[in-house]
Amino acid sequence: MAEDNKADIPSKYDLNAKWDACLDLGVRRFVYSSVAGAFAGLLLFRSPVTRWASVAFGAGVGIGSAYSECSLKFDGSSPKSTPTVSNAPLSEVNI
Repeated sequence: MAEDNKADIPSKYDLNAKWDACLDLGVRRFVYSSVAGAFAGLLLFRSPVTRWASVAFGAGVGIGSAYSECSLKFDGSSPKSTPTVSNAPLSEVNI
């Protein structure tokens, strides 16, 4: 009976699928960015504190990008915005 109800929910209203996708995206981006930060820290820095700072920076970038993409999934808005073009002549445009 639960499977019948699940088939009736459209994909844009299925919160369980959205949460699963966002958690998966967040964990993957956190891990991959932390590894990239650790690798960059090993190559670029000599101090252990600076290396840990590069790992923390990479982790923050990963979490931030996952958060922004998940917020777009939950809001339903498109990630790309189109610029508005004015049809007014150049003499009427305030610069």
